[in-house]
Amino acid sequence: MYDLEPLHYLIAIVGAFVAGSINTLSGSGSAITLGILMEVIGLPGNMANGTNRVGILFQCAASSFAFHKNGKLNFNSKSWSIMIPIIVGAIVGVMIAINISNEEFKSFFKYIMLLVLIVVLVKPKRWLIEKSSTDKLNWYMYPLLFALGMYGGFINVGFGIFFLILTVLVAKLNLIESNAIKNMVVFLYSIIVLAIFHYQGMVDWKVGAVMALGQGIGGYVTGEIASRFKGMEVWAYRLLVVMVIFIIIKSFGILNLG
Repeated sequence: MYDLEPLHYLIAIVGAFVAGSINTLSGSGSAITLGILMEVIGLPGNMANGTNRVGILFQCAASSFAFHKNGKLNFNSKSWSIMIPIIVGAIVGVMIAINISNEEFKSFFKYIMLLVLIVVLVKPKRWLIEKSSTDKLNWYMYPLLFALGMYGGFINVGFGIFFLILTVLVAKLNLIESNAIKNMVVFLYSIIVLAIFHYQGMVDWKVGAVMALGQGIGGYVTGEIASRFKGMEVWAYRLLVVMVIFIIIKSFGILNLG
């Protein structure tokens, strides 16, 4: 267990709240929480990866409840066809995560995010579909969703953005509906992933509880706002662009952001 100073609690809760809001509408809030866990609190990489799942679990539970309560999350065949391959892939991914250092991943992750930024910025209207245009997935979506699940189980940073690329641009789902499914599937696989990290002794529950408080509140509040107000697809897209740019700046060490 790591002893937290009062300033640590403040930074952790505020940062977790922001991350929970970002994760609910776009993704990559874990770039903030992992940064806090490693750079501010001082957890080792693998311990930070495991502890980060506590906040993710509570944030996704809270935001999923808000989406479901407001009619934006439906447990139909389409939702499950997206979630099941991701959950299976996440189990494989976490088994890789407990045996590989996160540092090996960081060396190429920043270049992946450059490609993501290009995809996000080309033809922005593709992200603003008012209604989902299909109830069935093409066959090639299933291996892609499985691979995405492996990625989420491995590190989770950027999972939300990759998920939205697949479900909005490829499967043609509405951005808010896609976000609702995203939060639910991350909640489901995080239960399994967190249990495995805990079994391996890679979770600091005291620190994780602090992060969970902030992320849970941020996820619920943002889920309520996104469900009730029209035009949130536009703001979700804008937040998506901002987060991709932020991660690229941070990954390449531009402007000495650390």
